[in-house]
Amino acid sequence: MKISKGKKWGLAIAAIVLIALTLINASWLAPMPKGKAQLMAHRGVYHQYDKRAATGRDTCTAQYIFPPKHEIFENTLPSIREAFASGAAMVEVDVAPTKDGKMVLFHDWTVDCRTNGKGETRDLTLAELKALDIGYGYTADKGKSYPLRGKGIGQIPTVEEALAAFPDQPLLFNFKSKDESEADQLLAILKASGRDYKRIGDAFYGGPNPVRRIRKLAPGNWTFNLKGEAKQCTMDYALYGWTGIVPESCRGSVLAVPINYQWAFWGWPNRTIARMESVGAKVIVFGPFEKGKSNEGISSVEELNRIPASFNGIIWTENVRTIGPALQKNRKEAR
Repeated sequence: MKISKGKKWGLAIAAIVLIALTLINASWLAPMPKGKAQLMAHRGVYHQYDKRAATGRDTCTAQYIFPPKHEIFENTLPSIREAFASGAAMVEVDVAPTKDGKMVLFHDWTVDCRTNGKGETRDLTLAELKALDIGYGYTADKGKSYPLRGKGIGQIPTVEEALAAFPDQPLLFNFKSKDESEADQLLAILKASGRDYKRIGDAFYGGPNPVRRIRKLAPGNWTFNLKGEAKQCTMDYALYGWTGIVPESCRGSVLAVPINYQWAFWGWPNRTIARMESVGAKVIVFGPFEKGKSNEGISSVEELNRIPASFNGIIWTENVRTIGPALQKNRKEAR
């Protein structure tokens, strides 16, 4: 079959375009990223749970834990300390105001799930929160046993206590509400403590209102909205990053890369990293994205080993005790 002259020209143009796009997005032609990947320990060290079963926003995750291997609870001083000792560069913590004007590290909107108390965290005083057992509600066998009861009495820390315990180690503060006044409250605590949060590199994320506010109060620090700004940047880059144009939504934002969708990001990893660095965006690698399962960080060595060796961004992990040593081992073997 004879190919017409017009078709030949069409095929030639298509081939040229394909070659051009390949070269534009070629990771191997991009500069080698400088620096090393850093671990972000989500919730510090905590009790892993079945994220396929506990998918709802208000699901009591303490009722879905795997058989406990330790007696350390999220958002506590031992949790943060163990995370840093395991290799975390930064530890994520959740902040919540109390009824009497204090601020504590605690994840849930209510204390009903994990503790022996009742009611919204914000409706309790610091003394009431300090009296609770945060290990009370954990079960790995659907309520047949509660092996961590009595292990978490008095462990809910104030923000001040965390700052005093880790004076030079960066924390990522997560605002759990939409109230922008919590940004003012947190920054007032940071300043009153004498913490040099800019030099240390503390960061802030959460809902759009408190994030916008803290961005004005602490313009030199990293701030982001994972479900808003970061999601938009990620979707935009996956959609038209092939053009070589970095979406405006990525400027100063976050590109969130699920470990099982690395292929969807044009020029991954080196070209993508270079493009994000050009607009002041950070790249975070998360665990696998799956429908019907809550989002999470890297949890296994197998997932860690799927991240390219040249990656120099942030690895969000749920299991820093395993991932931290494994990352160090990989680095030594790569030398």
